[in-house]
Amino acid sequence: MTAPTAGSTAGSTAGSTAGSTAGSTAGSNTGASRPQPGPPRDYRFPFFERITLENGLGVIVAPVRKLPMVSAVLTVDAGAASEPAGAYGVAQLTAQMLLEGTRSRSGDSLGEQFERWGAAVGASADWDAAMLSMTVLAPRLDEAMSLFAEVLLEPAFPERELARIKAERLADLLQLRTEPRGLADEMFTRFVYAESSRYASPEHGDVASVKSIDRAAVERFYQVRYRPAGATLILVGDVGVSEGTALAQRLFGGWSGSAASTSVVSDTPARSTRAVHIVRKEDAPQSEIRVGHVGLPRRHPDYFPALILNGLLGGLFSSRINLNLREVHAYTYGAHSSFDWRRGAGPFVVSTAVKSDVTADAAREILLEITRIRADAVSEDELTLATSYLDGVFPIRYETTDSIARALAALTVYELPNDYFDSYRANIRRVTAMDVLHAADRYLHPDQLQLVVVGDPAVIAAPLAALDAGPVGVYDAEGRPER
Repeated sequence: MTAPTAGSTAGSTAGSTAGSTAGSTAGSNTGASRPQPGPPRDYRFPFFERITLENGLGVIVAPVRKLPMVSAVLTVDAGAASEPAGAYGVAQLTAQMLLEGTRSRSGDSLGEQFERWGAAVGASADWDAAMLSMTVLAPRLDEAMSLFAEVLLEPAFPERELARIKAERLADLLQLRTEPRGLADEMFTRFVYAESSRYASPEHGDVASVKSIDRAAVERFYQVRYRPAGATLILVGDVGVSEGTALAQRLFGGWSGSAASTSVVSDTPARSTRAVHIVRKEDAPQSEIRVGHVGLPRRHPDYFPALILNGLLGGLFSSRINLNLREVHAYTYGAHSSFDWRRGAGPFVVSTAVKSDVTADAAREILLEITRIRADAVSEDELTLATSYLDGVFPIRYETTDSIARALAALTVYELPNDYFDSYRANIRRVTAMDVLHAADRYLHPDQLQLVVVGDPAVIAAPLAALDAGPVGVYDAEGRPER
């Protein structure tokens, strides 16, 4: 009886009701117009409060009482940008080693205990900070946070586990040499930034630097960079401000050390004129293309115009580059662009993969779209499509305690104002077509674009040279010039 009822209901709704509605609308041309979206509802980021302990540790507590869960994130100024020369990759290794054992527990013991409490933990480092994170049920918060503090404050850095993690990184680098996508990303930054810049090397280190890192280097980096002053503990979830502050004081109040020196990374470009760099991948059926140059720092005053500019150019599915390469010319399944936001000026890059025989054609279209968006203001319809999307999806990015905690971590790492998330949507809607045009003119530099292609030189070199996009060089998978 259930199936016929459901079927008849669905049939009458979808077939009869929808069909008659569609028929009357299409046939008589007198149907009601399509419903229009209403104005966006107000959105407020969860309330949070900042406190600073006497030892300099920042504490942020955001009570979010929807579920009996709490996410904790602790950020320290120990990212790749702060690594000493010759030890590139030590930031990530140090962060990973935090979970490999303390003075009184092995890594296996730590993992088993966190699992018994149902806690998810992780540790990693990016360009600008290292982060230790955990999500746990609220009734287990006190005991889980005690172990969380032990992991941070009493790491053992066991030699055996360091050797294992180094081997994993070296295996990743070996695989990178055979995987065109990752190789293109690495080579792009190498050709965009001056050799002396930290940004010219892989974020987590190269083969030579990773091999050279020993336990003493990890211990030294930890002692220099892991300090309470300049670090921030963030608690989000079923926890009150006073409760979270007291917990932070009890577990981290005895942590000592003045703030580490601020790291400044050179963002000097490798060259100021256009060039084409072909990384040899013989017999490759397709090419990985990267086009770009040095971009902007995260705290740039034109962040929002640049964000909308990128969305329109290549950041959204409906962007000009994606529609051109995918829909108009069928060169690729997808193409996109991005500004890699960092404390320093990260790269601006357009990325795609195409069949080898259309490599130069796809590159030409990318260059044309970059030139075109600098020449004329975008239409209001095109602008509205981008701003409405970025405005509309913003609230759903912060629906979990972990995502809220990580957002607050970014707030502290990049020293953004407390009302940043509350004013985000208004700042998006405030961007005009002329703002986008000015941003394109100021921050996209066609004469400085570096075109990096991982592919078969026998197929792609001559067509790329015919583009007149700059001198053409051919390199091996290590970045060594062949000609």
